[in-house]
Parts: sequence; C-alpha cells; structure tokens
Amino acid sequence: MRCGMILIMAAWAIAGPATADTPATPTGAVLPYTIVDTGQTKCYDNRHEIAPPKPGLPFYGQDAQFPHHPSSYTLPDNGLTVYDNNTGLTWQRTADTNGDGQLGSADKLTWTQAQAQPAKLNAAKFAGFSDWRLPTIKELYSLIQFSGVDVSGPNAADTSRLTPFIDTKFFKFAYGDARAGERTIDSQWATSTGYVGHRDQMFGVNFADGRIKGYGTIMPGRGEKTFYVLCVRGNTSYGKNDFHDNNDGTITDRATGLMWSKADSGKGMNWQEALAWAQKKNAEKYLGHADWRVPNIKELQSILDYTRSPDKTKSAAIDPLFNCTAITNEAGQADFPYYWSSTTHAGFTGGGAASYMAFGRASGWMSPRPAGSGFPDPRPPSGPMGPGPSGPGMDGPPEEGPPNPGRTSSTRQAGSSDYHFVDVHGAGAQRSDPKTGDAADFPHGRGPQGDVIRILNYVRLVRNVSP
Repeated sequence: MRCGMILIMAAWAIAGPATADTPATPTGAVLPYTIVDTGQTKCYDNRHEIAPPKPGLPFYGQDAQFPHHPSSYTLPDNGLTVYDNNTGLTWQRTADTNGDGQLGSADKLTWTQAQAQPAKLNAAKFAGFSDWRLPTIKELYSLIQFSGVDVSGPNAADTSRLTPFIDTKFFKFAYGDARAGERTIDSQWATSTGYVGHRDQMFGVNFADGRIKGYGTIMPGRGEKTFYVLCVRGNTSYGKNDFHDNNDGTITDRATGLMWSKADSGKGMNWQEALAWAQKKNAEKYLGHADWRVPNIKELQSILDYTRSPDKTKSAAIDPLFNCTAITNEAGQADFPYYWSSTTHAGFTGGGAASYMAFGRASGWMSPRPAGSGFPDPRPPSGPMGPGPSGPGMDGPPEEGPPNPGRTSSTRQAGSSDYHFVDVHGAGAQRSDPKTGDAADFPHGRGPQGDVIRILNYVRLVRNVSP
C-alpha cells in the first residue's frame, strides 16, 4: 500500500551555479548536502502495513507520507561507475576488488586495506579519475534505501524473500557467502569514519539488514575483520553541515535546507506517541510553525557529529548548538538518548520496529561465550515482539568479536552469568527498537550482542525551510 501524499518541497537558495559536483534539486535550488529519500513507500501501525493515515489520526506523519528527493542515478557507457544525480557523488558500481566478475568473501578487505584502496584506484586512473576516496559514513549512508527487508531472523538463509537496503539496479550487491562460512547477514561495507575515542572501531553500513554499526576491526584470536569497499569521488561538501542558530528555538542547516528544533522532547515515548507528539506541536504552532514532523532516518543521521561522543567529548554526538537531554543509562552512566525516526524498519514479520539514531552510546548487554555453543543469544524467550526479525540488530559476533579494549563497559550479575554493559556500536549508530511494549521485558537486551532496548525514545522535530 503506497502513501501518495504530496510534499511541497521548499527551495533553499545557495549562491553559485549548479555543477556536476553540486547538483540542482528538482526545485532548482542547489544543496551541497542533499538528503536522498529513504525510498519507504509503505505505511505501518505498530505491527502491520496500513492505509495512509490522515492528519489527526493515529500513526499520521510517518516517513512514507513525506517523500522528497527520490533516488536518481546515471550509469556511464563504461558501466564502471554510478553517478548520484542528487548528491553529486560518483561511486564505483561494484566492490569486486579481485576482478572476477563475482561479489563474494574474496573481495572483502580489512580496514587497513580499505584505507589504501583509493590510492590503488587513483594510480590506475580507474574510470578515468584520480580523486577516489574511501567514503565517510554520511556519504555511504546516502545510498541506503528503506524499501529493504531486514535479513535478521530464522528465515534469513532464503534470500529469495529478501530485499537489500541498496538499489541493486545500479549497484552490485551480495549477501554473506555461505560457501566461505559466512552468514546471510555478513554484508558490511567500510567507511573512513572511525569511532572517536575508541581505537580499532569503524562505523560501517550493513546493506543486508539496514543499519549503521560501529564494527571492531580486529577480531580477537582471528585477526582483522573484512568488509566490502566502494570508493567515491566528487562533491567534497557532502556531509558537511552549515548550522545557523535562529535565536528563536530553531536551528537551520543551510547545507540541507532543513530547520530543526533546538530542544528535544525532553522525555521518552513510544513510536506512536512520537508521531502524535509532532501533531500536537503543530496544533500549538510550536516555535511559530505548524509543519513539524518526526524526521526520517536519513534526515536524522544528517545532524550526527561523528567527532563527538560521550567518552571523548563528554557530550552527545551532535553540534553543541543543539540541546540534548542528558540521561542515566542502564549501567548508571551519564549518557544521551536514542532518537526515533519516522522510518519503519521492516522485517519478515512486518513493521513492528522503527529505526533510531543513537546520539549517546549504542550499548548492549554482552555475556560470556559458552564453551562449544557459539556466541550466546541473550534475547528473552518472549516479549512484546517475541524473538524474530523485526527486533534490533542481529549483526553481531562472531564477525564483530567481543568488545575492543577501551570501550566503556560495566558489569552486573544476572543469574549465573555476568552481563557486561558495553558501548558495542557507538554514538552515531543506527539500529531499531520495537515500536511499543515494555523495555523491562528485555533485561539483557536483544540479539547476539544484547542490544539495549528502550522503546521510550526521544524526539527532535524537523521541517523544511520556507522559501
């Protein structure tokens, strides 16, 4: 079921003509940091697909009801690259590093090798260019599409039912290589963005399950972890914010044409309540405007500041112009919230989870690995969501390995096992939570790394800037 609401996009004029590296939007405005739409066209309630809700009704205001900047790519005649008509970025079309025409585990590189890959392409003048670079996390995330279906769950081996979170009409994609002992979910892609203050940890995108994770680049006892690598060139302004405090409780990002509330919701709420809260604020003409919305996940990721983290800067991963409510996390540490997006994270069983960004630690309850049993699954046997693909990230060990030295952790006794509270995926990770339920039903988190479940997440509102 498609949500056919029309969003009237506002132009945000920035001086200078459009070029190949600063493309014009459909309105004619030039945005150095164009946020491509998520591609989500379906609407959901707390579990299932629904008809598009009308204003004032429950679940109105979700991602699919505010389409903008749909993905648009151009292939050159040589078929080696993909040009993004929205962002001005040119990408390699495939991560086939060994050139055998197939994408598999043999093509993956360690993070050290990934960082050296652009120099190899530049020396060879790949596709006629010599300015290739390893993408930042914001550049790589521009490719994600939430028309995908989360690979996590018991039916993950049946890839015929899966849709990856990247446009396979233009980019070559592969799930994990079972012949090489990998799982279906093992499709992690490298970036140049490390987790500040945490050595040997890199933010990557998993286009199999639709998440950003901080990956340990070293697997204890197993050497370096490997990733798929796509290099990029062009538009060096992409991902760089230009925030302006309007001194009226709002902040405008002149790079993206989005206006944000300076303050957040100040309290946590479930996903339905988050959507309703935006409607309530519009009825109040909050900060002088009546067109606020819960941001989609790519809009929300655009304001992440990956140079900041609770452990490095004692702050949330966001520009200090913004107010970010401080919380005490599950281990009693000073921390910052997860923030809801309006984007459903669809899985095999439906739309029971929604995506969030972690502006503080993206933690998990890690438990010791029982001898001979593989990595434990600390999920409870039942709960509002039950075990299954709609819940948070299954992208965990053995491929990520246990916590790296230097990661913040705490220990508590839980039955006969010690559960370690670990900042396993980092401030700036994108994961998902059940849309409703009781976090107490997940005392040790969920998934192989015990991803902390909160459900009552915070909200920061966004709107398009008026011309």
